[in-house]
Amino acid sequence: MKSSRDIERKAGYLQPEHCAPPPPHPPSSGQMWFIRDGCGIVCGVITWILVLYAEFVVVFVMLLPVRNVAYSLANGALFNTLAFLALASHFRAMCTDPGAVPKGNATKEFIESLQLKPGQVVYKCPKCCSIKPERAHHCSVCKRCIRKMDHHCPWVNNCVGENNQKYFVLFTMYIALISLHALVMVAFHFIFCFEEDWASKNSVPLLPFWVLMGTSGLSKGFNGE
Repeated sequence: MKSSRDIERKAGYLQPEHCAPPPPHPPSSGQMWFIRDGCGIVCGVITWILVLYAEFVVVFVMLLPVRNVAYSLANGALFNTLAFLALASHFRAMCTDPGAVPKGNATKEFIESLQLKPGQVVYKCPKCCSIKPERAHHCSVCKRCIRKMDHHCPWVNNCVGENNQKYFVLFTMYIALISLHALVMVAFHFIFCFEEDWASKNSVPLLPFWVLMGTSGLSKGFNGE
């Protein structure tokens, strides 16, 4: 029984007469790729807002109340660099053709030009009427077959495929790095605020207090309390 992908061994069985001819002027490789999907556009805008908001909090809440100039400058430069690289990678992942197969190329002329050998299997997508390369899948959002398609990610409003996978991986890596960096700075910010509050209300030094608390906790643990 034939599958919906029309896996056939002869070009004649692909029924190229049912396919509309491809566009006379296909998009050039330098043309920007953008998917007009409402959900994807909203998710992409939210991604940028979250990164910019994180940058605002880090710079104006944790770093600009300067306690140590070198600390603020070093962490501000590092965080802003990582945030810029994350947004640049997101833009490239969103606006790069992921590897779309030419639409409507399942024509008789194109099939004959493939010079299929006896027993060779080719795949035709019935939705976009294209000859599908290996590991290509049809995306219902992009409405195209994508080479080496991994998945359609709404947060980059694009498929992750052959041509933009590296940008997607870089984007996720930079987001992980700025998240880790922000968590470390939040921990230091909490310690700085706690030290200031402790020093203003108590005459007991903070370091001996933590040593005393730690020693007390260990002794209770050894005693089984």
